Amino acid sequence: MSTRVPISDELRSALGSPTEATLLDSSPRSRVWRVELRGGSRVIVKQIADGGGTGPDGDARYAREVAALRLAARATRPTVAPALLGTDAASRVMVLEHLDDLGAADDWMPGYAESLARLHALTGPADTGTLPAWSGPTAADAESFLALAKALDVPVPPGVPNELAALIDRLDPAPHHALLHGDPCPGNDLRTAAGVHFVDFEQASLGNGLVELAYFRIGFPTCWCAMSVTAAPLAEAEAVYRATWRGLTGRDVAGDLADACAGWLIRGDALVERAHRESVDHLARVPAEDFEWGYVSARERLVHRLGVVADLTRDHDHLHALGHLSAALAVRLLERWPTLRALPTQSTRPWY
Repeated sequence: MSTRVPISDELRSALGSPTEATLLDSSPRSRVWRVELRGGSRVIVKQIADGGGTGPDGDARYAREVAALRLAARATRPTVAPALLGTDAASRVMVLEHLDDLGAADDWMPGYAESLARLHALTGPADTGTLPAWSGPTAADAESFLALAKALDVPVPPGVPNELAALIDRLDPAPHHALLHGDPCPGNDLRTAAGVHFVDFEQASLGNGLVELAYFRIGFPTCWCAMSVTAAPLAEAEAVYRATWRGLTGRDVAGDLADACAGWLIRGDALVERAHRESVDHLARVPAEDFEWGYVSARERLVHRLGVVADLTRDHDHLHALGHLSAALAVRLLERWPTLRALPTQSTRPWY
């Protein structure tokens, strides 16, 4: 217990004085308290930390989260994020609405998919510049993926380099303006009586919602708790997302889910936690070592993603050769390391 929460005099005057505070589990990039205010109400106080980086990094993440929460506040009931009650930019502090989490549920995905679509539908072209554009895979990612095939002695079909170059162009976020969470993982979603609410918008951006709808198929690529969703649960979650988006915008979801999944496949940084991204070529590490993140290894994540892309691109006009390469790479990985496990199912997701 600690009442030493970083609430300025201005915030105390506007919201009330804390009488009790509990420090909650959070990433090294932030500190979070559940705070009781005089009068009995509760709030969440979040302070962005440097997280091993520099001051400007913390400032940028604070500004990004505040901007995203203000955009998310456009949602009418049901809302999709906690209300932002107050800010203190000098201390990188946000005061947020406290939400009661209902906890575990077997059928968590439809509500998650609905709220994700509602979040994505809140923004449009007029919001350009309020958040950074989503960063997709690069030519360096494509080169690393091709180098991985060479290191594993898997022949690369002649059309793959051109397919990857065209894929990167198609994933350009410029035509899209959906409000992306950036890390919509278990633990960053709260199941409340009013629906699923998302928290921790430090990586929010504007782009195509398909890159986050793809989480169901590609195994939750930015999350420590990778999962495999298949068959009826997968079909239901995707259908809920698409129907919700269509109902809110009057149009179908733009883009190709196969493109979104292939984009996650070739990104080596999607094999490691955030602190280790943009450091080394993680795909190049795979032939020599199998490194774990959470309870799943890099090779296990990669085999799942290869299988997903292979399945999605069997009859694909623009990714046919990549599909063949993905299938061959999956076979090679399982030949070399036959003890690799399938990803756990969605029923194993952790609850906090």
